[in-house]
Amino acid sequence: MKDFIFIIGPSGIGKTTLAKSLYNHYNGVYFEQNMIPEFGIPKGVDQGKFEEEVMWESSIRILKYFYEKGLRNIIALDFNDIRTKEIPILFKGTNFITLKLVSSDYEQNRKQMISRGENGLIDLELLEISTKKIMSRDLLPNEVILDIAGKSKEDVLKEAIHLIDTYESKLDYNYTEPDKNQFYSWVQSDGLRK
Repeated sequence: MKDFIFIIGPSGIGKTTLAKSLYNHYNGVYFEQNMIPEFGIPKGVDQGKFEEEVMWESSIRILKYFYEKGLRNIIALDFNDIRTKEIPILFKGTNFITLKLVSSDYEQNRKQMISRGENGLIDLELLEISTKKIMSRDLLPNEVILDIAGKSKEDVLKEAIHLIDTYESKLDYNYTEPDKNQFYSWVQSDGLRK
């Protein structure tokens, strides 16, 4: 049993599909950042940065509340990739794992994104940029790679369960937060989408 199961990766990689299947398997908590209610943006602030910050901070409080209430196998996803670097700081001392979904076959990820049609952001240039950034950076504490290339949904689920059940999370580690330029951000004003 894990305290937290974070799932990260580029758009269209299968994060939500995997998370829902893991939720059914572990019967824990399923949480996506987009579950935060809509809210108005004050005038005079950077809309993208403000919205992302409020959603991230609200998500952290909700996840920690679930944990304080004794819930485990809390599955969380759909965060701005740049926030991934904060997970080892905010959740140090807990039994967490971060599944970094990637595809060594970029074309597979691209096709998955296109097949989403109107249900997904279809900016293939940004997809390629984010995929390269996410795949190229070093692993963070308690982060493992799950390569979906050539695998069915069932194969990915089986591998994820194996990783979660067998990975021994480090509760204590030395960690220096990496430079933000190693991460992708969907907030244009962060200057990382170039």
